[in-house]
Amino acid sequence: MSDPAFQPLAYAQNLVVRGLIGLGLALPYRLRVPLLGWVLRGPVGRIAGYRQRAMQNLALIWPDIPLNQRKKIASESLDNAGRTLIENYSTAGFLARQSKLTPQGPGVAALDKAKAEKRAVILVSGHFGNYEAARACLVAQGYTIGGLYRPMSNRYFNAHYVQTMEAFGGPIFPQGRAGTTGFVKHLKAGGLLVLLFDQRAGSDYIDFLGEPARTALSAAELSLRYKADLIPFYATRQPDGLSFAVELEAPIPHSTPLEMTTALTRSLEARVKAHPGQWFWIHRRWR
Repeated sequence: MSDPAFQPLAYAQNLVVRGLIGLGLALPYRLRVPLLGWVLRGPVGRIAGYRQRAMQNLALIWPDIPLNQRKKIASESLDNAGRTLIENYSTAGFLARQSKLTPQGPGVAALDKAKAEKRAVILVSGHFGNYEAARACLVAQGYTIGGLYRPMSNRYFNAHYVQTMEAFGGPIFPQGRAGTTGFVKHLKAGGLLVLLFDQRAGSDYIDFLGEPARTALSAAELSLRYKADLIPFYATRQPDGLSFAVELEAPIPHSTPLEMTTALTRSLEARVKAHPGQWFWIHRRWR
């Protein structure tokens, strides 16, 4: 390879993932989604160490629940992650399905009001269900929603994954200096921005599910700086494994970044407790 920064292991991992995605996309939608769920909760999840990490996280947070129940939650979490991956690459079919959804919750009226007044809105969620289902649903309602994302460590995978996110109907900005100019301009123009806040980042610690977790305050800070509504939202996977319920909660009242981010954390906690298998337990959330 002529690329001096060539990373053989990352390149090989990307080839495997791209191969699985290609296999999935060759199948009808109703087959590909459960297939990728099975692949991740089975062989790939074990080989990659995702199942072990999920079980470690569950043992930390809920040590008193039976082992079989922790295994069940881990399997459901991996299944949801696999389904989410292929759904996000199934642009046309996924968008068509989500366009039929009607968002629910008090945040819908707040979002409509902000749009009418041309005010910025920051929609915040976690790695729960598939948040892109909510973004696709809102895009179908006429909203243009940008995304602020954390670049993946595997740059080969990151390059094509960003393209899939852009296909859902809005500009995508990487976290850090490179994306700052773009998303600030987007917010100042009264734009909508999606943020996921439940990965290990920042220097502040907020208890999440009973354990301290490093949590970035950036969503609340941006909300205060640009006088934007801060609205928690969720796309909860339904029992059929293919459809979603999209809910927008009431905006978080403006106070301090720490208080607002704590409120966001409590909101996500409630969702995880209600549907533990839909959160990405494979993340290194507590370290």
